[in-house]
Amino acid sequence: MERTDSASTAAAPSEFRQATPGDLAPCLEVLLAGGTLNADQTASAFETIMAGSAHPGEIGALLALLATRVPSAEEILGAARVMRKHVDRVESTLDPACIVDTAGTGGAPKTFNVSTAAAIIAAAAFAPAPGSDQPTIAVAKHGNRSRTGRGSAEVLKALGVNVDADRPTQTRCLDEAGICFCFAIHHHPAAKHAMHVRRALGFPTIFNLLGPLTNPAGARRQLIGVYDRRFLRPIAEALAALGALRAMVVHSDDGLDELSVTAPSTIMHVREGEVHEERIDPKELGLAAAGLDEVTALDLEEATAMLRGVFYGTVTGPPRDLALLNAAATLVVGDRAGSLPQGLQLAAEAIDRGAAAETLERLIDLSN
Repeated sequence: MERTDSASTAAAPSEFRQATPGDLAPCLEVLLAGGTLNADQTASAFETIMAGSAHPGEIGALLALLATRVPSAEEILGAARVMRKHVDRVESTLDPACIVDTAGTGGAPKTFNVSTAAAIIAAAAFAPAPGSDQPTIAVAKHGNRSRTGRGSAEVLKALGVNVDADRPTQTRCLDEAGICFCFAIHHHPAAKHAMHVRRALGFPTIFNLLGPLTNPAGARRQLIGVYDRRFLRPIAEALAALGALRAMVVHSDDGLDELSVTAPSTIMHVREGEVHEERIDPKELGLAAAGLDEVTALDLEEATAMLRGVFYGTVTGPPRDLALLNAAATLVVGDRAGSLPQGLQLAAEAIDRGAAAETLERLIDLSN
């Protein structure tokens, strides 16, 4: 799963020249003393940053101090609340309780963009059958470019999706196709005020954790992969405090920021304010053992071919299994499947009856 922060948006250095040092001083004092910030303190600091009022030196100090350890759930919560306040929203006829996202933090070894595969397969499986009384569930896929060149934006564009579609078009895709793509760089304009500092620091910061928590359509159901297992619990606890109805925060033993078919994975389940941990082994789910090389695309062209092949049923084996497993988790958090085994069955049916390919084609048509 790739990062969903707005790292591709640049701010002109002149935007900082009139900033007055001292705005973040109280928070810096706490952090320098070895303390942690509560949600309100963090929110105050991030409001200052998002308003363009923070001095770049203080922004760098704040981000660097937070990066020396795992941010607390309170710190993630406060920052995410501000990011959500400043997001350019995608409106929909759907209640956010019926919207799912599969965005992750990025930063892990790249396979073939599994979060995108899971989003499209799940969107196809979410579609209620004619005459069914099942609720409509849709996927607002939040994503960005990736340092590998195989992020959601790159692969979807290569597949023919207009990743730069405006917000009314995204709404139409969500309402009519059951899925839309929310390109992070178009939805988080206030984050530009920290961009030059982040690039100068050159290492991951708390911003890398915030993108998946700030879905532009307000999704209250999520599958979030993280690049380090240390982030599992604080992100899950922040999600619970943010009002997530159902979520899974996942990391695999082989280092992937998704549920893996090459090793066991850890899941932090979030459900109506409660958090609990689970370990799963793909072999116990009936999935064949595989090596990372079998699910790794070497470049954008290969990643796009693997995705297309999975959707159209021409690629099988480990890539299909990996996509199915993460689509199954998406169906579980969307309450369409009661378990991962049931989700695997529903996801496989969506591919085999052509619904996944049809969903992709519908997204391409509507986005353009």
